[in-house]
Amino acid sequence: MFVAALGLASPATAAAAPVAPGFASVADATIAPGALMITPFDQSTVTACTANFVFSGGGGTYLGYAAHCAGASGAMGLSGCENPTLPLGTTVMVEGKDGVRISTTLAYSSWTTMQERGETDEALCLFNDFALVKLDPGDVDKVDPSVPELGGPTGLDTNGTQNGEPVFSYQPNDGRAAVKEGSSLGDTDGGLTHQVRTAPPGRPGDSGGGYLDGEGNAFGVLSTRFVDGTNGVTDLARALSYANRYGDVSSVTLVRGTEPFASPSGQAPSEFPELEFPELIP
Repeated sequence: MFVAALGLASPATAAAAPVAPGFASVADATIAPGALMITPFDQSTVTACTANFVFSGGGGTYLGYAAHCAGASGAMGLSGCENPTLPLGTTVMVEGKDGVRISTTLAYSSWTTMQERGETDEALCLFNDFALVKLDPGDVDKVDPSVPELGGPTGLDTNGTQNGEPVFSYQPNDGRAAVKEGSSLGDTDGGLTHQVRTAPPGRPGDSGGGYLDGEGNAFGVLSTRFVDGTNGVTDLARALSYANRYGDVSSVTLVRGTEPFASPSGQAPSEFPELEFPELIP
């Protein structure tokens, strides 16, 4: 199969941590998983991606998204060990409810870290696609870690996904249905990545969006799209473990949602439309 060279950015093994104090209630929060992540590409262009989950550790609070969203080239391939990236410290704007924006700082990129380490594991170079932006302490009380419309995450999935296992995601930034529902086609490359099929599929602007399993555990980060309409999803537990071991962050863990997980009504679709034509991400 062929996959999009740029993933899904749109041009324009730790346990989950308990809910930390200081977050906003669902009613009062302006920033939550699914928020729009606006990253500068150059002086006149930005990339638009999606926040996955909230993380905390090392005295900081973070939002996660995809490392390729902080890439620094207009013609990127898939390898995070070869493509240029924006420097740590780059300002990333986060837009939430009612257009409220806050300024965050790029604190970790798997691409940057792999390049600094001289990573040679080809599978890691291709599928370790994860980044963290750090929130200003004064903005933490604007954030709720619960996934809108779904609730959770209830914890961090550490054993991958099985073929046929239900999956869910909240991706509100592509102009289509915000809740994606479907199933996993299983793990590949030793569990570094998952292939999922959802209705609708992840599209440009959805990159970085988080995935939950049927119990509300967070397991993945949207990275790429295949030409058959399925998506490639970076394994979150593996990506987070790499960040804690090698990145400029330490002891960072997933923050559980304040709302219980509830899957959408009905069963996950058993049939999905195929793309009429092969489509690469611009």
